[in-house]
Amino acid sequence: MEGELNNLIVLWVLTTLSLWYCYRISAKISKGFTRLFSIFPVLILLLILPFNLHTFHLGTSHVVILSWLANFRLLLFAFDQGPLSPLPPKLYLFILAACSPYKIKRNLVKIKKGETLFQLPSLILEAANKAALLVFLFYSYNFKQYFHNHVLLILYFFHTYLNIQLLLAVAAIPAQLLLPGVELEPQFKTPVRATSLQDFWGHRWNRRVSDTLRSTIYDPVKTISTRIIGRRWASYPAVMATFVISGLMHELIYYHIIREYPTWEVTWFFVLQGLFVDLEIFLKKKLVANGKFKLHQAISGPLTLANIALTAGCLSYTQLLRNGADEKIINEFNVTVEIFKGSA
Repeated sequence: MEGELNNLIVLWVLTTLSLWYCYRISAKISKGFTRLFSIFPVLILLLILPFNLHTFHLGTSHVVILSWLANFRLLLFAFDQGPLSPLPPKLYLFILAACSPYKIKRNLVKIKKGETLFQLPSLILEAANKAALLVFLFYSYNFKQYFHNHVLLILYFFHTYLNIQLLLAVAAIPAQLLLPGVELEPQFKTPVRATSLQDFWGHRWNRRVSDTLRSTIYDPVKTISTRIIGRRWASYPAVMATFVISGLMHELIYYHIIREYPTWEVTWFFVLQGLFVDLEIFLKKKLVANGKFKLHQAISGPLTLANIALTAGCLSYTQLLRNGADEKIINEFNVTVEIFKGSA
């Protein structure tokens, strides 16, 4: 554990220095491929740095934050787009905008001296609630031999959801401390109330990742496709390209967890989701827009969740379970508990 903490310190020192270089040097280079060339070493460094962390909770969160979000935002920054453009007035704002898994609004409300930050206590309470639920889940894993495999898959899905929520709640606390009055948009928007796959992936599930993919993949591909195949069909390849890239980034996350050569199952999960979303868009244009047919939300909602649950159960989680990732995560939690007991 001591070695892991040392690796974490080294990671953030190198990350800070890399982003300082982007802020002080690359920002002065003209936008476009020249600036992209100047930040290319930073992109490679942020891609590989998280792999020096070997624990699940530290490692996977940094793969998402640095290898995915920060790198994609720096790609946009190279062309003067995204949350890093226009250039923030302070370096720490640049680092927050690059690495934060939440959306920082430009218009900040100034808090007078002596006033209370109302959102900070709620963030701490939310983090504590998610941590308590995760502890309960970990405790239930001690009896996993009595659970049906389908029940375990449901528990692992909620584990993923709670883990992401906890990470986001903890990551939002520094923004509230450094940016008094900042308004943070919720990362999830009640995913279980999704009425379609478009609604789930585009507006409810992990919205900051969706925003990043929309800016870096969907919009450019749609613009190019519009010139080639016309506006009517341009969204279909854009959707598919977005889901393929998302699948590849999830393969990177999975590789960090299991350290095994990818079997591409998780990529196929996202490819299937892309095909389903494209089919959904096509049917909506043909049937719903013309008023010929429309499913009630009471039917489309459960069908959406069933689709995701079935494909995720067959493809997304199978690889992790086959390589014993669940046992690794449970053992990691037990070791952490023992460390806290020993220091108490």
